[in-house]
Amino acid sequence: MLDTTKKVLKPSNHPLNSYIERLKTGGALLPDTKENVLEVVGILKSYGVVLDAYYKNLIYISEHQFLVFFPFFKYFNGDVSPQKLLRHWFHDRINFEYAEYCMKGMLWHGGGGLDAYLDTPEFAERAEQAIQARTKRSLLLKSLHPLFPDFLPEHIRQLAYYSGLGQFWRVMSENFLTLSDLYDRGKIVSIAEVVEHIKAGLVAAAGIPITYSVTLNNKTYDIIPKSAGLTFLPDVAVPYVEAVFFRGTPFSGTVSYNAQAHYISPDQSRFTYGALYADPLPIGGAGIPPTLLMQDMRHFLPEYLHELYRNSLRGEDDLRVKICQTFQKSMFCVTTATILGLAPHPLDSTDPDHIQANQAYLEKWMDRFVDSRLHDVQVG
Repeated sequence: MLDTTKKVLKPSNHPLNSYIERLKTGGALLPDTKENVLEVVGILKSYGVVLDAYYKNLIYISEHQFLVFFPFFKYFNGDVSPQKLLRHWFHDRINFEYAEYCMKGMLWHGGGGLDAYLDTPEFAERAEQAIQARTKRSLLLKSLHPLFPDFLPEHIRQLAYYSGLGQFWRVMSENFLTLSDLYDRGKIVSIAEVVEHIKAGLVAAAGIPITYSVTLNNKTYDIIPKSAGLTFLPDVAVPYVEAVFFRGTPFSGTVSYNAQAHYISPDQSRFTYGALYADPLPIGGAGIPPTLLMQDMRHFLPEYLHELYRNSLRGEDDLRVKICQTFQKSMFCVTTATILGLAPHPLDSTDPDHIQANQAYLEKWMDRFVDSRLHDVQVG
């Protein structure tokens, strides 16, 4: 006997339901215009070059600066020369400090399988083995460890995040640079195609194992073995989006850290200091971490994007602000790819149960965007 009952789907009254409908019909959080495509692809080209440098340095630190507490040359990737020192002192270099800022944000906010694994007895045992090997020839560290037994393991937790973020950025750098190549060949012409390319890259990399090993005294120690089961998408990619795109950390000098002032919520889950909320205008001010990223990206802008900025109202006088505005547009595209990739069902499904589940899923995302810069990128 056929079931003739039909589910009645109530219309949504969510304030951002128009964006939900746009996503359901194949659109993105960013409007599809020729200039938006140019900006997003151009800035992701520059970002991809910068991420290539960032990830290599993060991996280098995790593997070659293991429990080194005065790493004076950690940004040199093992290649120290008078010329590089001069460039470093005159600030003619990549600002690797921003990469560490993102890493510390992930470490602090946690989430995902990497965070969970670092609290397991298995990690503690593997970290202890590496500590014993590292302290064998250091009397200071050997005597320090029994006095402060949590100090060195906590440092290794941080090094695990150096490695995890480096592995994540390695994939994203290649994804963004490939996107630029396709655009240059005329194969990417819309925001939907930009989003689809990023999503396809995330899906293809979803199951890549996240591992971390160090070599001490000619012996390799697996801090995060493959058997731990950590993979790219759920254990580093999603926690990165949560920590850097949404939550972030309060910028020193812009808000009071005084607990009595109540400027900063004691609940980390309510933080809205991430890339999707940041006001581009303070970019360039001292103590604003994204300024370092914008400064790095300005050196690698493709000519077509640089030309767009030069022909704008203020020319290059507010270049970092323009780069930040464009970067936010690109991050809403990356976020769109993440939303589509994690959806419980295809967004064009006609099954009432799927429609209902997708609606609830998308509304949870939209709740996060109410106070974001989503409205601003529609017209900016």
